Amino acid sequence: MVEQITYRRIYEESSPADGKRVLVDRVWPRGMRKEDAHLDEWLRDIAPSSDLRTWYAHEPSRFTEFRRRYLAELRDAGHRQAAEHLRDLAAHDRLTLLTATRDVDRSQAAVLAEWPAGKQ
Repeated sequence: MVEQITYRRIYEESSPADGKRVLVDRVWPRGMRKEDAHLDEWLRDIAPSSDLRTWYAHEPSRFTEFRRRYLAELRDAGHRQAAEHLRDLAAHDRLTLLTATRDVDRSQAAVLAEWPAGKQ
């Protein structure tokens, strides 16, 4: 398994070292033109549910609970296919998970970077 997964903001310049670039947000990032994103894939079905995203509201004090709830969501039927696809990508390629979130260390991208190997 390759499992070289990094994460960062989609607004940062792309690099050949990124490997496959996968957007993991449910909604398209504001101000980003699709042709400027240099994406290999937009995996919106791996993103947290709208309810969870709204509850979290990127409040740092809620991150631990957000992480717990999001990991539970990744096991449900609505996320299963996207989760399997992400694991497959991680097994074969270096991945850079992209998000528009300003606090990337407290985002779904950060959770997903550890998740495929079961490091949660």
